[in-house]
Amino acid sequence: MLVHLHVKNLALIEETEVEFGPGLNILTGETGAGKSILLGSIQLILGGKTSRSMIRENASYALVELLFQVENTKARESLAALDIYPEDGQVLMSRKIMDGRSINKINGETSTVSQMKAAAACLLDIHGQHEHQSLLYGDRQLAILDVYGKERILPAREKVRSAYRDYREFLNQLNALDMDEEQRNREKAFLEFEINEIQEQLLFSGEDEKLEEKYRKLSNARKIMESVQNVHGMTGYDRGAADMTGTALKEFSRVSDYDKELMPLMETLTEIDSLLSDFNRDLSSYIDSLTFDEETFFETEKRLDLINGLKAKYGQTIEEILSYQEEQQQKLEKLEKFEENFQHLKEKLSSSEVILEKVSHELSEIRKEYSKQLDEKIIEGLKELNFADVDFSIRFDRRKNYTDNGYDIVEYEISTNPGESRKPLGQIVSGGELSRIMLAIKAILADKDQIDTLIFDEIDTGISGRTAQKVSEKMAVIGQHRQVLCITHLPQIAAMADTHFEIEKHVVETETITQIHPLEGEESVRELARLLGGAEITPAVLGNAREMKELAQHQKNTRLK
Repeated sequence: MLVHLHVKNLALIEETEVEFGPGLNILTGETGAGKSILLGSIQLILGGKTSRSMIRENASYALVELLFQVENTKARESLAALDIYPEDGQVLMSRKIMDGRSINKINGETSTVSQMKAAAACLLDIHGQHEHQSLLYGDRQLAILDVYGKERILPAREKVRSAYRDYREFLNQLNALDMDEEQRNREKAFLEFEINEIQEQLLFSGEDEKLEEKYRKLSNARKIMESVQNVHGMTGYDRGAADMTGTALKEFSRVSDYDKELMPLMETLTEIDSLLSDFNRDLSSYIDSLTFDEETFFETEKRLDLINGLKAKYGQTIEEILSYQEEQQQKLEKLEKFEENFQHLKEKLSSSEVILEKVSHELSEIRKEYSKQLDEKIIEGLKELNFADVDFSIRFDRRKNYTDNGYDIVEYEISTNPGESRKPLGQIVSGGELSRIMLAIKAILADKDQIDTLIFDEIDTGISGRTAQKVSEKMAVIGQHRQVLCITHLPQIAAMADTHFEIEKHVVETETITQIHPLEGEESVRELARLLGGAEITPAVLGNAREMKELAQHQKNTRLK
């Protein structure tokens, strides 16, 4: 549940902190006091758009922080799927708005707006003045039915999704094979050309590297010959290094016997003479073997050009070319067995469609079973909300195509007057009636929905009197199972509060500031009196307010238990 709200520098709010409690939290205040700003701050965490105009005048940033206590197992699982894990059972979500950008954090770690939105959706659900309009859409109507019967519907729906994946896989494969004979022949001819072009060259791994080395040697044969001959001369016995080393060795030998310290040097020089002799002999052998065959050069060049041409078409290496050949060979074999493969896939598709039809039918039947229960509960709930002669039903139609959610199309139909036939919601009800229908549904789903915190923004629009009393009772019912935050103008709803907050607007010097604070005892009664009597609060109005509060408390302690 939402345990703490911190807002700073947002519109008229300089800074405020609110500690919410379990059950029904009611927020009241004068029109224009800033109730919409408070709700807007929460919507920012849900991914609402930001702008510079949101920041309080003369402030450099605006900040919204929501602290949630997460005890719901399903909510924890949903957060874990997003790689979010409560710390000490809590999740802190914050959004700092600056000029042109915002910084979003979950438990101190920076996150994207989409991550923030996804996480908040696991913990919080807002029903604003226009949110009930979602009831007009078939997908939303079907989702409500699925949540109501989720114990059996969700496992059945998972079977449909699995069967649909198989069906789509076979359908896609069949579509990929579906070509006329002329197209198949063209494809076969093209594949055969590519395969033969590669096969004819008898490529082997590493051939290109060996050829490149050979080509490099042949193309630089003249430079190599000139250089090695020069080196041979420089290191040889014809005035070369070997000749000079031999002379030096003879000179050294004359005196080496006179001083034993010269012997190591004599040995080193002898070794150098031997190495130069070996080097010169090996180099001479290399020169004798070095030949330049123009025909060999051109054959090497031609082979390299051919391999490079294949690389340009089929892969960067010989291994990639051979791998490409194998892939094309497999495609060719499939085409050669086209009729066999095509028939095989048709049989698989047909079998998968039979399975998909079966599990879709099972899902539809389960939904229809639960829809009858939901029909009755919604009718009961609507009567409790002052729909005296209401008739409600969920109508089923079948889609033309299969989906991963079955083939059901549902339509909520209602009649609010005796003698009138049921019609789709959008053709019958007003905005105020839609909000009550949503409230009835939320009361039914309160013990099944995984969302711990529900927020209702002025759900009392367009109602009064006995209807308002009925709405307040429904709000209290939901509050027994979930944390509820409700912004209201009606004293009947405010009287049911487990925790009551007042939103006030003050002028301090030249600044307008919105503040929120809890109301206890007589403070709450006085606020109820204001809602009942307007600007002038008489003793009689105060008495009525106190009586309303006592009756609401009595009702919660008896009837609603």
